[in-house]
Amino acid sequence: MSSLHGKVALVTGAGRGIGRGIALRLARDGADVALVDVDAEPVNAVADEVAEIGSKATTFVADVSEREQVFAAVDHAAAALDGFDIMVNNAGVALVGPIADVTPAEIRRVWSINVDGVLWGIQAAVAKFAELGNNRSGKISRIINASSIAGHDGFAMLGVYSASKFAVRALTQAAAKEHAADGVTVNAYCPGVVGTDMWVEIDKRFAELTGAAEGETYEKFVGGIALGRAETPDDVAGFVSYLAGPDAAYMTGQAGLIDGGLVYR
Repeated sequence: MSSLHGKVALVTGAGRGIGRGIALRLARDGADVALVDVDAEPVNAVADEVAEIGSKATTFVADVSEREQVFAAVDHAAAALDGFDIMVNNAGVALVGPIADVTPAEIRRVWSINVDGVLWGIQAAVAKFAELGNNRSGKISRIINASSIAGHDGFAMLGVYSASKFAVRALTQAAAKEHAADGVTVNAYCPGVVGTDMWVEIDKRFAELTGAAEGETYEKFVGGIALGRAETPDDVAGFVSYLAGPDAAYMTGQAGLIDGGLVYR
């Protein structure tokens, strides 16, 4: 039997990149998956992939910066898939630029998605776990948040993004302490340089700001990885699946680095 057989997971930002990789891995490990994204088209395509694996999927369009939309997504997941066990707060955006140039609008956008979105996901998940009586029935309840290597090191030209990911670590630790007695574990995953569209945009922005050739910044970061290659969404998804499963039952409040050997703690 697969490690997540019979479990219901929700993944935000599931239409592409790391979120898609996580959703497909959880499905391969037996979970039914609610796919949430701000755009309908990509999550519908991922739902078809989940169905090919043999798990159930449902989709929901939501902006994670809006609290009521996150709660509605969780309500939909629980109703459509008959339960709720795992919340993966994956959705996020990057911002590249010097701290001196950050505008109020830019910081509001990053914070509302990367931090507020995680907070609303935590709130919605713990409320649904309680409503369903997961703790009383002995079911696993997992909250898994997207931090980053930038949540352990503040990177130049990524100051606001780094701050948002440090904040995710703080929310993860506090929520783990507050909800341990409810049978809920709360952990975070901290990827490094992943070959996704986000890193394409980060590289382009570095090129604009520094004069580096396109691809140069990406290759520079990849060159510092001990394992000698860029990360893939599947690399991240394997760790998230572990956090979602029974073998991680005694782990909470942690923000694990999964970066191939780039940042060490």
